[in-house]
Amino acid sequence: MASSKLQALWNHPAGPKTIHFWAPTFKWGISIANVADFTKPPEKLSYPQQIAVTCTGVIWSRYSTVITPKNWNLFSVNIVMAGTGLYQLAQKIQLASTKQQWLCWINIH
Repeated sequence: MASSKLQALWNHPAGPKTIHFWAPTFKWGISIANVADFTKPPEKLSYPQQIAVTCTGVIWSRYSTVITPKNWNLFSVNIVMAGTGLYQLAQKIQLASTKQQWLCWINIH
């Protein structure tokens, strides 16, 4: 049973014998690096970088569902990319909002 499933994966049009498998597999490195950056202070995050990561994730996750063969590895890595990018952007925006509120409070008092 397991042998037939491995054989099916091996011979799949988006399987390990093709670039359609390896490109998204290596792309997981970007997502892992973005998760590792969760510990960075938001001041050190880059808006352009996180916007690019988010947009790339959204665009390519959509693309992966309309191509033939469907590439679920590509879909999943890009969903994670979009999610981590959105999380990082939210951290950065929240910090900017907090600083703005603090500056307004100081000016009032």
